[in-house]
Amino acid sequence: MLLLILGVALWSAAHLFKRVAPGLRQPLGNAGKGIAALLLVASLVMMVLGYRQAEFIPVYSPPPGIGHANNLLMLIGLIVFGAGMSKGWLWTKIRHPMLYGVLIWVVAHLLVNGDVASLILFGGMGLWAVAEIVLINRQTAWQRPVSGGPKRDLALVGVVLVMYGLIALVHIWTGHNPFLGTYA
Repeated sequence: MLLLILGVALWSAAHLFKRVAPGLRQPLGNAGKGIAALLLVASLVMMVLGYRQAEFIPVYSPPPGIGHANNLLMLIGLIVFGAGMSKGWLWTKIRHPMLYGVLIWVVAHLLVNGDVASLILFGGMGLWAVAEIVLINRQTAWQRPVSGGPKRDLALVGVVLVMYGLIALVHIWTGHNPFLGTYA
């Protein structure tokens, strides 16, 4: 469990460093971006290994059939997350699409995973996303971007469907079929 906790903490620290201590990162220039990228990759590895190794300690039992809500929320979360990269119509409506996509992912996974490790992983990621949103909103005003047009949104839907399928395959491969309805 310690590896999982350290992974979530490293992920949060690597992301928040730019917001909390910009004066320390700025002199590093591009090297700072490289260091941050390495820390993020290390944190992902730590979170995956830590989560897979964690003992299952139940806290609550997800209700039967809640997996279907998870699947729908994941599809919505991927669309919202991807809006930040597609720069279509949806991008002009949401200030922090990637962070809100993470929050939808968090809620979806907490609906179907009621153990301590899941609370640490998904809860920790949710707290990080909220902290990022608050810090960004305090530091910069939002200027609504211009839409790149409906073709970008159509492309987003296509990419999201492919990603959704790949994510589902990875979950099935690791023994967690997301289409069974309940997987506590």
